[in-house]
Amino acid sequence: MNPPPVPVRLETDALIDDRRTRIIVCCGSGGVGKTTAAAAIGLRAAERGRHVVVLTVDPARRLAQSMGLTHLDNIPRPVDADFPLSGSLHAMMLDMKRTFDEIVEAHADPDRATQILANPFYQSLSSSFAGTQEYMAMEKLGQLHHTDEWDLIVVDTPPSRSALDFLDAPQRLGRFLDGRLIRLLTAPAKPGRAYLKMLNAGFSLVTGTLTKVIGAQVLKDMQTFVTAFDTMFGGFRERAESTYRLLQTPGTAFLVVAAPEPDALREASYFVERLEGERMPLAGLILNRVHVPAATRLSAARSIAAAETLENHEIPEGTEDSAGPPRYALAAGVLRLHAERMQLAVRERRVAEHFTAAHPTVPVAEVAAQPEDVHDLKGLRAIGLSLASRAAHG
Repeated sequence: MNPPPVPVRLETDALIDDRRTRIIVCCGSGGVGKTTAAAAIGLRAAERGRHVVVLTVDPARRLAQSMGLTHLDNIPRPVDADFPLSGSLHAMMLDMKRTFDEIVEAHADPDRATQILANPFYQSLSSSFAGTQEYMAMEKLGQLHHTDEWDLIVVDTPPSRSALDFLDAPQRLGRFLDGRLIRLLTAPAKPGRAYLKMLNAGFSLVTGTLTKVIGAQVLKDMQTFVTAFDTMFGGFRERAESTYRLLQTPGTAFLVVAAPEPDALREASYFVERLEGERMPLAGLILNRVHVPAATRLSAARSIAAAETLENHEIPEGTEDSAGPPRYALAAGVLRLHAERMQLAVRERRVAEHFTAAHPTVPVAEVAAQPEDVHDLKGLRAIGLSLASRAAHG
């Protein structure tokens, strides 16, 4: 029988200390501690001299709470630690609409920007249109990178497979901008009398149908928005493609976060395969909440056997503890608890070995399960130390 595969170790401190690493993207399914891992990496990098901003696309408040901030928004907020940071740490949460507004204000003249921002169709598009969040995440990442204010950007993506949808943002945007509806809506605003004559009849027919379906005012709002926005379409596509290329450079590192559970590691395999398919630089897997076997020779089987012996032992009269259960019962309970922990550690190791067998070249770092939920900087610091420690890896 072949021995189980030994995973390549992910050296997180080496990744953090490498000044060529400018962007770290943390992705993974929900409930695996991805946000905590991203925050812990950002904090440890700041301790080791990097100037870091952590950007979360997840609207939950976990990042703000763990960093001691009352709220997060589209502006990077400084994080104050009660222990020394050789660098600096900021945190922010993507505000999809505000980011869209910033693009309009930066790339349109003041009059046109005012017209776009007040347009009802734009207000709906910038708040809830499918794919807008992913595209705006790309925009914000590009903005942060171009400012050169931080030498490391840590991105915490949404807790689902859609975490990687921003990789599709350039293609989605291109399909939207090149779609038939957009071309029809911009046709009246484009120069060329022959072109207009040719399209006039067809355009009237289509808009007449659209008017019946969505209403005259909505169609008018759409036409007004597209006409005002037309000159900015090329800039949107170019910036999205530029950020996509940035994600493919060696200065970017993707970290997949998972728990040692079958469903979570199946999702992790999906992320790994998707990133490899997109030729994105995968740094490795963070296996979170790992239960490390106790450093003892007492196996689970021997512990259960000892517990059964104590439970079946005839307790001499007068030896019961008046303050609680008999001493033998208490000892048996401790032994069974130890056995359960040892069995859990073995199950987790076997599940992790399946992932390693399928992806033998993917480096792995483990984070030991913490005694309580991480909710402050002290807890994040402990996670960072656990990532850097070799203890969990043997």
